[in-house]
Amino acid sequence: MTEKTACSLVIRAYNEEAHIGRLLEGVRHQTVRDVEVILVDSGSTDATVSIAARYGARLVRIPPEEFTFGRSLNLGLAAASRDLVVIASAHVYPVYPDWLERLLEPFADPQVALTYGKQRGPATAHFSEQQIFARWYPDQSAARQAHPFCNNANAAVRRALWQTRPYDETLTGLEDLEWAKWAQSQGYAIAYVAEAEVIHVHHETPRAVRNRYRREAMAFKRIFPEAHFNFYDFLRNLSASVFFDLLHAARARLFWRSLGSIFWFRWNQFWGTYQGYRRASPLTPELRQTFYYHVGWEKATSSKREIEPIRYNE
Repeated sequence: MTEKTACSLVIRAYNEEAHIGRLLEGVRHQTVRDVEVILVDSGSTDATVSIAARYGARLVRIPPEEFTFGRSLNLGLAAASRDLVVIASAHVYPVYPDWLERLLEPFADPQVALTYGKQRGPATAHFSEQQIFARWYPDQSAARQAHPFCNNANAAVRRALWQTRPYDETLTGLEDLEWAKWAQSQGYAIAYVAEAEVIHVHHETPRAVRNRYRREAMAFKRIFPEAHFNFYDFLRNLSASVFFDLLHAARARLFWRSLGSIFWFRWNQFWGTYQGYRRASPLTPELRQTFYYHVGWEKATSSKREIEPIRYNE
């Protein structure tokens, strides 16, 4: 199918010299050979741009003072020339050589507007972060999921549909969720592809974790005005998440290694969320469960596949 043989790849980046080379090397190993790479750079001062240039990426610049997640994506998609556009963070890299092929497969259904793939953390990821990845990105694919959750660290969209309705440039985050919500309201489908797996490298400080969840909560309450996350929600989610993380870190024989990070990560996750919300009304239970509630242990596994993973040079 011709749609599977070509795509554009939009990468948003700022000072990602430590990671972007591995992503672009992984693209070279893909079964989809015709890939137009577009780097949207917001003022990198390191070697990010020169590394991307060595791999043939086209450069689109966005001044740091104009940056929002939605605006950078709109600039990247405007520069793209292919019908299907893959979106990836500069600090992810594909696990398998059929990452792009599998991510694009659902577009054989003309009603699919967006696809997104599995994310896992590297071995060095915080235990709590691995738990979040496992909850948000299960091992089972969903051709037509019921809710609009998705993530532009590893996703693909129809460019023609994006032209009808670009990303919201005013949101502080979750531009992907807002766009998917709109697409579903128009009768389009969102597909989750577990086989399109990437490793997502997060080495955030406690402050960065808190700020990430705060800005996402600010965006979330704009997208879902009925949402609430009060102080009781903060205490309940913090205590439950820490308890389950500690329990299952012990089962995985990672208790002492993970003890400190579990406390600071979950505290900053939910304190940031609480700061971002403040105001309230109920939200659909399914979406709240996806974003915030931690019930049981989600083991961050990768399903065994017959295809060999990409062998990266360390």
